[in-house]
Amino acid sequence: MRLLPASNIVSRRLTSVPRALMVLGFAAACAPGAAPVTAPAPVAAASAPVAPPPSVRLDESPVNWQLRDLATDGIAGTGSDRALKELLAGRTPGRTVIVAVIDGGVDTAHADLKPVLWRNEKEQPGARDVDGNGYAGDVYGWNFIGGADGRNVHHDTFELTREYARCGSERANGGTQTAPRVEACSKIAEKYSEKRTEIVQTLGQIENIGRALDGAVTLLRGQISGDITKAKVEALQPTTPQVTQAKQMYLQLAANDITPEVIAEAREAYGSQAKYALDTLFDPRNIVGDNYANGSERIYGNADITGPDAKHGSHVGGIIAAVRGNNLGLDGVTDGVRIMGVRAVPDGDERDKDVANAIRYAVDNGAHIINMSFGKAYSPQKALVDEAVRYAESKGVLLVHAAGNDGEDIDVTPNFPNADLGGAKAKLWLTVGASSWKGGNELAAPFSNFGKQSVDLFAPGVDIFSAVPGNKYERQSGTSMAAPVVSGVAALLMAYYPELTASDVRDILIATVTKLPNVQVVPPGGTPNARVTFGSLSASGGIVNAYEAVKMAEARRAARRQ
Repeated sequence: MRLLPASNIVSRRLTSVPRALMVLGFAAACAPGAAPVTAPAPVAAASAPVAPPPSVRLDESPVNWQLRDLATDGIAGTGSDRALKELLAGRTPGRTVIVAVIDGGVDTAHADLKPVLWRNEKEQPGARDVDGNGYAGDVYGWNFIGGADGRNVHHDTFELTREYARCGSERANGGTQTAPRVEACSKIAEKYSEKRTEIVQTLGQIENIGRALDGAVTLLRGQISGDITKAKVEALQPTTPQVTQAKQMYLQLAANDITPEVIAEAREAYGSQAKYALDTLFDPRNIVGDNYANGSERIYGNADITGPDAKHGSHVGGIIAAVRGNNLGLDGVTDGVRIMGVRAVPDGDERDKDVANAIRYAVDNGAHIINMSFGKAYSPQKALVDEAVRYAESKGVLLVHAAGNDGEDIDVTPNFPNADLGGAKAKLWLTVGASSWKGGNELAAPFSNFGKQSVDLFAPGVDIFSAVPGNKYERQSGTSMAAPVVSGVAALLMAYYPELTASDVRDILIATVTKLPNVQVVPPGGTPNARVTFGSLSASGGIVNAYEAVKMAEARRAARRQ
């Protein structure tokens, strides 16, 4: 599901939310009568034989900061722009790289995305399967959570909710549960209760903040003409104690990026989880019309890759491949890329069957890289996904997965899907944590999962500016944003060095990270005063570095020619 890095509570959703929700704890403390929300402690980012970046004190992250270079710009981005300008100047990609974005939907009409969408040249729009691959009208990709009648799944439950309901059904039907199953169901019931309590409490805190902000805005409207802006409020000279208090409240929240728009989005996100994701009786699967119990079923869904909410997937796609140099929004990491949309992630937890089929569809239709910015705590049909991962690896496809936004050690608490294939480890898999543009002990994202064995590397994932539906753009934060940064850098190498295999690319990315192994950082989930070395948080101990990766790729090419 899309992971919301607002607090540990709802982190298991498609990996992102506006940056303001990361300071929900601060805002909650400002709201009258609100119990504080605990925000995940900052994590670290990585680095290499370069001096640690100083803390960057800017009002907001620079657009395209993920493309900047630590050595030349002082911001711990990927250095991909520097690589293109200094190392690849005058060259064109040697091949077009297809990156499949398995997500909640991609806006096919967005001006920064439409020119870079993958197109199935053998197919035509409509109800006929012209190319005979079983997926009628799959011009831009496929939607595994839609029905043949054109309807689409929007909301779904947590996998935790489905497991909790399954335990209850087993008991109600008089089935005999083994002792391990009884213990497992007991733990699931406990987790479900905790999740419900957390979401209800957080929604209450959001309502408290919203009421306080609404009250302040109402008072300020009587004093300010036109739209309420931070500049106008700062210039206001209050004439009553009530207006003074309203000004202070508004500016205190605005300083932490809490606006009426952010509150509205938070209400919607948490309200949706309270209404749908926790409901043990809610089941939208009839919309899809498949035989859900049949894990080998491949052909179902529809060709609508946009779906009812394409915000997250459009943001992810833009990070990878938004048209460069067109003076719109942002630049993608590289040119020479086409985005294949594969819709499999609802507002809720994705289902293993759909994830497995999404991977297989991407592989069978020519994807070189598969980006997966989603995750969940339970995977009851993990074997289906594992088999699809093995299939992708057999075809030489690189899989890039977001580590998750729980501030947890996923060596201990797994996040699914993952590289564990029943004892063996996937060889063409990268798990990505999120780093920040702020530098210093804030270099790493405060929400990112970590793991010395399970997280391979970090990448920019805080305040990333990218495309959202309606030809608009937003800053979003999450490991959902970090994963496509890595997918973009991998695509850059594959595009300009077509002789490289997926294994070569993975090895290069790991070998060339910017290392900051001894930088002291706040441990994810720890207290603000706690410190650990960044090198202890991932296998590579570093941030993806496109500049160094291109240098290594070039050296390998030169060595082959000798």
